[in-house]
Amino acid sequence: VQLQASGGGLVQPGGSLRLSCAASGFTLDYYTIGWLRQAPGKEREGVSCTSFSGGSTAYADSVKGRFTISRDNAKKTVYLQMNNLKPEDSAVYYCARPSVHWCRAPPLKEEYTYWGQGTQVTVSS
Repeated sequence: VQLQASGGGLVQPGGSLRLSCAASGFTLDYYTIGWLRQAPGKEREGVSCTSFSGGSTAYADSVKGRFTISRDNAKKTVYLQMNNLKPEDSAVYYCARPSVHWCRAPPLKEEYTYWGQGTQVTVSS
């Protein structure tokens, strides 16, 4: 199982970024995938997740209305569109696959077994 996150960078407050998570080594169609983040000095927290079909999605309250998760199973990729970014969104963002099949709000890091390497998002003027 491999998950590779990309698309992070430096953006000004109010800006947008789209993160991508490329999956390999397993059939993406069958699995929930989540995005979680970790800021310096803070615990890793769930941001969003999408069920295997994409029919169910969930978001942490802090990003609801600003972030959108989507997936393209044919391209084996899960996306996180982040709009109206705030400085408090700055963190390393990870995509991960849980050991469970559901997608809960917010995603619980304890349920996630396989992790990508993370991509840094910095929101600053």
